[in-house]
Amino acid sequence: MGYWSLLAFCTLVVLSLFAEVLSSDKPLIVRFNGEFYFPMARDYPETVFGGDFPTATDYLDPYIRQKLSTPGNWAVYPPNPYGPNTLNYFSSEPFPAPPGRQNLLGTDARGRDLLALLIYGFRLNVLFGLALTAIGVAIGVLTGAVQGFFGGKTDLAMQRLIEIWGSMPELYLLIIFSAVFAPSVALLIILLSLFGWMGLSDYVRAEFLRNRQMDYVRAAKALGVGNGRIMWKHILPNSMTPVVTFLPFRMSAAILALTSLDFLGLGVPPGTPSLGELLSQGKNNIDAWWISLSTFAVLAITLLLLTFMGDALRDALDPRKADS
Repeated sequence: MGYWSLLAFCTLVVLSLFAEVLSSDKPLIVRFNGEFYFPMARDYPETVFGGDFPTATDYLDPYIRQKLSTPGNWAVYPPNPYGPNTLNYFSSEPFPAPPGRQNLLGTDARGRDLLALLIYGFRLNVLFGLALTAIGVAIGVLTGAVQGFFGGKTDLAMQRLIEIWGSMPELYLLIIFSAVFAPSVALLIILLSLFGWMGLSDYVRAEFLRNRQMDYVRAAKALGVGNGRIMWKHILPNSMTPVVTFLPFRMSAAILALTSLDFLGLGVPPGTPSLGELLSQGKNNIDAWWISLSTFAVLAITLLLLTFMGDALRDALDPRKADS
């Protein structure tokens, strides 16, 4: 289950990285009057394709589509011809519109295509989770290693500092900073990274406290090997079991944190495709069941895949199961 979950998750992540190719309101390639155009890489005015205005071309406009479908002219559109901020002005249904031929999963309250929002929102949440997990692991491993290896007063002082820092109200700080600074993904990563490393540092500290008493560490010290080399070359490789085991669970927590903050309006800037913002729209539009159902399905599948991966890693690295 963990192996197939890893394959499925990696496939979804790789596909989301090509979101502009899968879902965009611009054609991949256009051939018009014998010349080729690439709207994905460059904006072209409407007059290039026989329009009347020198503004950016709206490739969903029926008039432009008619021009591009005349004999000798053609355009290759993405599988889903909507971007994350594309408004379907030609929808025959009021917003939020239910699923139909124009919008396979319907639209949100602003008229944006729900499938495009889910694709781009999934990519944002996953990349945010990867970044937050990587930073948290780096800080947690560093602090835990220093505490566990040196012990004594160093360990005692750092433990007291961690206890003080951990008692600070994280949500209140997020509210204060969101009111002072302009909301952004980078700001969220910085703020959440300040608190997301403490849980992992305890496990790394315990592993270092145990492994520093091993004979190979004593032998390395007797040979005059430096503390830094002993920590990173000898003890750390033998203390990575909790780090690897908790990676999928930490990523799940990071995705849920961003979703919760976006749901409360404390996350990414307004207009950014986000799963939390879609859940908030679903709460405000109870009759638009397709918004809540689609978003919940994407979020549930993502977390289930990560949970299966974490369980598989935990079982694979469990020495008791390995012996049996």
